[in-house]
Amino acid sequence: MSRYIGSTWSKSRHLGFSVLETGDELKKRAYGPGQHGADRKRKPSEYGAQLLEKQKLRTLYGISERQFRNMFIEAKKDKNTVTGLAFFRLLEARLDNLVYRFGFARTRAAARQLVNHGHVLVNGKKVDIPSYRCSVNDVITFKGDSPLKVVKESLDSAPAHVAYVTVDAEKLQGTFARLPERNELTKDIKEAAVIEYYNRKL
Repeated sequence: MSRYIGSTWSKSRHLGFSVLETGDELKKRAYGPGQHGADRKRKPSEYGAQLLEKQKLRTLYGISERQFRNMFIEAKKDKNTVTGLAFFRLLEARLDNLVYRFGFARTRAAARQLVNHGHVLVNGKKVDIPSYRCSVNDVITFKGDSPLKVVKESLDSAPAHVAYVTVDAEKLQGTFARLPERNELTKDIKEAAVIEYYNRKL
């Protein structure tokens, strides 16, 4: 499946989950979109519940089904970390996600655009691949000739920073300080259901 490019608010209502991690999408209408959205109260099957959790996590990070499945397979091979946490860590190490986590963009989609357009440097080298996997202690900055008004506007909105990154707003520089722990990530995803979903498929 290709990347979803429709309404984020509609998708959030369909999933019953804030894709933007702000909760704004569900404040006014905390039910599915469409004429009969408020009437859809049927409890999903076990498989349906697992599929929903998988879709929530995949949509949160905004990546394709193929990339998502391949990352799960890689996480499952990690013998030193439980699969759920290993999967989250792979997702969090993506360059577009870190640009978002630093507060340089208000959404992951906006962060992806900054990377795609060649504005982002990793350890001083241009990287224009949103899925590029960063390592701990990697430093992310911007090209000197990049139009950074949108980045400064995002930082001015005082975004909340997670504990596993450090940010220098004056230098427009962020560092992936360490790997995240599970309690530092969203609690609205039941990763065990995602694991069960792919164990059925693989």
